[in-house]
Amino acid sequence: MLDPEITRQDDLRSGRSPWLAGPPRPEGESVEADLRCDVVIVGGGITGALVAEHLTGLGRQVVLVDREREGFGSTAASTAMLQWEIDKPLAKLTEFYGFEKAADVYRRSFRAVEGLRALAVELGIGAGFLPRDSVYLAAGNVDLAQLRAESALREKAGLPGTVLDHAGLLVHFGLDREGAIVSAGSAEADPLSLCHNLLSVSMRRGARLVRDEAVSFSGEGNAALIQLAGGRTIEAGHAVLATGYVMPDCVTSALHRVASSWAIATLPQKPQALWPGPALVWEASEDYVYCRTTRDGRIVIGGEDEEDDDPESREALQPEKAQALLKKLGALLPRAELTLGHSWSGAFGQTSDGLPLIGRVPGHPRLLAAYGYGGNGITFSFLASRLLGALIHGQERDWFSHFAIDRPDPT
Repeated sequence: MLDPEITRQDDLRSGRSPWLAGPPRPEGESVEADLRCDVVIVGGGITGALVAEHLTGLGRQVVLVDREREGFGSTAASTAMLQWEIDKPLAKLTEFYGFEKAADVYRRSFRAVEGLRALAVELGIGAGFLPRDSVYLAAGNVDLAQLRAESALREKAGLPGTVLDHAGLLVHFGLDREGAIVSAGSAEADPLSLCHNLLSVSMRRGARLVRDEAVSFSGEGNAALIQLAGGRTIEAGHAVLATGYVMPDCVTSALHRVASSWAIATLPQKPQALWPGPALVWEASEDYVYCRTTRDGRIVIGGEDEEDDDPESREALQPEKAQALLKKLGALLPRAELTLGHSWSGAFGQTSDGLPLIGRVPGHPRLLAAYGYGGNGITFSFLASRLLGALIHGQERDWFSHFAIDRPDPT
């Protein structure tokens, strides 16, 4: 398990992703006295940035604390495939929780991507944010009949999607698989640019960015208290823990684990080498690969996940995993040029039911947290910003329990 006392950004990712040439990051400050604010956010990645933007937009006084460069941890390792489909298919989630709850989760995930799109338009943030279809391929032991059953459940839930058989998939996407579900409503972005732009918006509204390390957290009394390594204390009405995949000791869940994933980006491809019509492509299997294109014509493909969060092991496997991903890309898209432009890896948090951990930290009513996003990082980050914003404003909703940190493991 990653130790929050010693884990740094270089432990969360290795290699170099295409996103590292993002816009200039916001300037931080050191503090010489104790601070008070409405909300203190610990972590300046995409979750912290979305929470800060949302709360400052609602008029809250926000202080954001990060010990390193904002967005250069797990956010920089993201492939930024903003999907509403989650790691567990609707059929499996229905087995866990029943159709009504499972369908509600899926619809909220769908609306989260739409909310991100609307926010990007409202704020005038480019960040490579573009709407995309998703192509969910038959793979492993998931055949066309099972995809049809999954699609029928999605239709019952009011979600979009069309099943393509082998011939249709070849015609529309040039992919040689038994079939796929093609769905509208997903998107892609440059995650680092998105993060930094959101932080810039928040700071223009008055948010403060403190360059320090939070070393202790308390949310049991009338205020949340964050102790900084520099010796100062931040007192706030609420504290939000958005520290990526490094969970403080006060946050525990039987559902959560940290694993490793690898990704590569090719050099820019010839247009005829790409699948027709930009789309996010991923497999309907437990250990799936996932891929997208970039604006300059690269193919980004990720996967090869391992149940190991050791940074040294992950980095040592980088060359082997990069070659394995190139081989899988060649099998999926034979016309692609198998060139290696970027290669990177990262830690990611996941849960046994495929749903994130968002809400109050048990035993600490003024501490809020968001973890365990699985393959839906930025989508669930947006969902977290709205859920946590509602809790801070004293609003309770029945559906918040879907993502409760202390919910029992259904598996």
